Amino acid sequence: MTTIDLSVIIPAYNEQTNFKTAVFDEVYQYLKGQFRRFEIIFVDDGSRDDTAQMLKAYCQRRPETKLIPNPHQGKALTVKTGMLKAKGKWRLYTDFDQSTPINQVEKLLPWIRQGYDVVIGSREIKGAKRQAEPLHRHLMGKGFNWVVQIIAVNGFQDTQCGFKLLTEAATMTLFPRLKVTTLPKNDPFTGAFDVELLFLARRAGLKIREVPVNWRHVPSTRVNPVKDSGRMLMEVLKIRWANLTGAYA
Repeated sequence: MTTIDLSVIIPAYNEQTNFKTAVFDEVYQYLKGQFRRFEIIFVDDGSRDDTAQMLKAYCQRRPETKLIPNPHQGKALTVKTGMLKAKGKWRLYTDFDQSTPINQVEKLLPWIRQGYDVVIGSREIKGAKRQAEPLHRHLMGKGFNWVVQIIAVNGFQDTQCGFKLLTEAATMTLFPRLKVTTLPKNDPFTGAFDVELLFLARRAGLKIREVPVNWRHVPSTRVNPVKDSGRMLMEVLKIRWANLTGAYA
């Protein structure tokens, strides 16, 4: 029987220079004020710096937090580990840099309470707010969404916002079925697992809702516009191929 209301999963890979205790204290205090029972799960993706040690020390001082160490497998499998090991009846995965602030979960929760299985944050639909995003990044996102709508799953304006809330049942249905992951060696590449997740959710007949959220661009050297765009396209094609060849049967 589930005893936790909300699980928050935060993946991490080589985040030593981005680690800000105050940011996670804000997440922690917000959840403590909103939920009687919650947990924060950090999943370290085999970081090669001191990220894991820093997260371990952070979690030792807060009983509702824990660290799960993973071998380096990429964001898809890192998020998958946390989502499947969580105990919450609702499970949110969110980015380490908190580009979508934790308080935006307030916009997603009403829909999950109304019976939706998957509720996704969106930076594109009416009501969303984007801050300080470079034009080239915005155009990259627009272009990728165009490809996603044609090849994999249509009807969503933003599949890539890293702020998604699922029920326990949806989590257990979808995450074990993820097939498409690409992991270049020693690479933080995110991949198109969000697209695959939504593809599988629609295929399973789950109720999905896209909800506008506030988002701010956090500068990073981890995104390579040309290389990453090509990889993302290949993963979207792999999703379609997996479906055509019966891999999701």
